[in-house]
Amino acid sequence: MTQLVPYLTVDDARKAIAYYTEAFGATETGERWTEDDGRVGFAALTIDGLPFYLSDEYHDYGAYAPATVGHATAALVLEVDDVDAVYRAAVAAGASVDREPSDQGTERRGWLVDPFGHRWAIHSPL
Repeated sequence: MTQLVPYLTVDDARKAIAYYTEAFGATETGERWTEDDGRVGFAALTIDGLPFYLSDEYHDYGAYAPATVGHATAALVLEVDDVDAVYRAAVAAGASVDREPSDQGTERRGWLVDPFGHRWAIHSPL
């Protein structure tokens, strides 16, 4: 089976795991590798069964967080049942508002930037 799994680089993996758990209901799968220096080299999480990975920065491997490079380099799209509720939860947990949810053609969509600099489109079909 082919699967595409986002792998985010963040500037504080422990805080990011806590944020994604609070904001999006993410669950850590139990796979986490922590280096001797305390950096998280790998953590596997899911949102409603959909996997994504994250780690702290590893400049020697070319892994830089958006805060380090000054901007997001990609966006994630999360389809949910209730855009407004998920959007409010993400902002309450610390995300910055980019574009408030609104009806756009056949879907309702809002954009935000999580506390680690990653852009998210939260949407659902109308």
